[in-house]
Amino acid sequence: MTARLPDSSLALLRQGYTFISARCDEAGTDLFQTRLMLRPVVCIRGAAAAEFFYGGGRFSRTGALPRSVKHLLQDAGSVQTLEGDAHHRRKQLFLDLGSRGSAERLADHFDAEWHDPDRGLPSGRRFNLHNEARRILTAAACRWAGLPTDPFTIRRRSTELGLMIDQAGAFGPVNWYARWRRHSTEKWAATAILTARLAAPDQTPATPVEAIAFHRDHAGKELPADTAAVELLNLLRPVVAVSNFIVFAALALTQHPEWKNKLANGDDDDLHCFAQEVRRYYPFFPFVGGTATGHLEWSGHAFKPGDWVLLDLYGTNHDPRSWPNPESFDPARFRTWQPNPNTLIPQGAGDKETGHRCPGEDITVELIKRAIRTLADTPALQVPAQDLSFNLSSMPALPKSGFILGPGHAGRR
Repeated sequence: MTARLPDSSLALLRQGYTFISARCDEAGTDLFQTRLMLRPVVCIRGAAAAEFFYGGGRFSRTGALPRSVKHLLQDAGSVQTLEGDAHHRRKQLFLDLGSRGSAERLADHFDAEWHDPDRGLPSGRRFNLHNEARRILTAAACRWAGLPTDPFTIRRRSTELGLMIDQAGAFGPVNWYARWRRHSTEKWAATAILTARLAAPDQTPATPVEAIAFHRDHAGKELPADTAAVELLNLLRPVVAVSNFIVFAALALTQHPEWKNKLANGDDDDLHCFAQEVRRYYPFFPFVGGTATGHLEWSGHAFKPGDWVLLDLYGTNHDPRSWPNPESFDPARFRTWQPNPNTLIPQGAGDKETGHRCPGEDITVELIKRAIRTLADTPALQVPAQDLSFNLSSMPALPKSGFILGPGHAGRR
């Protein structure tokens, strides 16, 4: 299928997360061709599409993102841009840093920051949960990584890391400003890398920043300081992005209060189911791009080397073939769910050990669970009247109010 319009860029901006799935539904297909920013692209969705896209080294990340997006979310030389042995070696670094034990250490720091009487959530006044969660996550990530956690550093890095997330899908001055601010963050990260190297530890690196500083690539060489700085940001930024999931978890608790008592008691199975449904149901990444590495065929379409392809992440998470009643928020579905790397794909599909799937999913789930348990077990936190709607044309999407919490009478609009 080929889209009716010669270029669909305006339609993408208008529809956002539902752009691909709406056209697939209209045509009764999982694949269509169009142009975005005048560049030909093939859009695909569904579990079979995810398996095709992520399996067998069929697609490269080279040329898969506009420069305005790539500079904020990846940048040159990062693990996402590598292939083959170079990718596997660098990916192992992130798999080690995202291990279950490491995830729990980070989550413990998050708990400590969240509940600290001086640094945690404000008391006695209303506050924007998204902003506060982002600040707390920045502090927890820096403490876990072995970086400074003074108030000035946390405020500044929270803002800069947040801009990378918020403006990656934007164009024009707001994107340019975020990219300009990123230069400052990269300089800070490079200084941290060089400082760690000057310390020259004679033992196994004790912190994530040391692990990155002394990591050796597939050729046995330490990473250039600027590349190591980029990878340090690729470790910190996704942690800060969990603030979006935390806000949606709070929204889900507000709209589904029958789950609140279950979750306040801290049953791990219920917390896990709720966190996974937050990740499935609410918008995070809309899609992911790749370029064909050779001549390929799927769903009746022949791909040539270099063809640009977008896989619909949000639409696949809402595909009724994989998820009965996908537009209903139902954590109980995960009590019987058989794990499938190509159906639950908010952070990518496939095998995280060998492919490009995000290695930090354990970290994401653990942080969401910790936040859910605390939000469910804090009756003093009320939800005042506010606009909790969110627009799927905005990427990333969030409740319009940012989600306000604080003392006072509960209520919402």
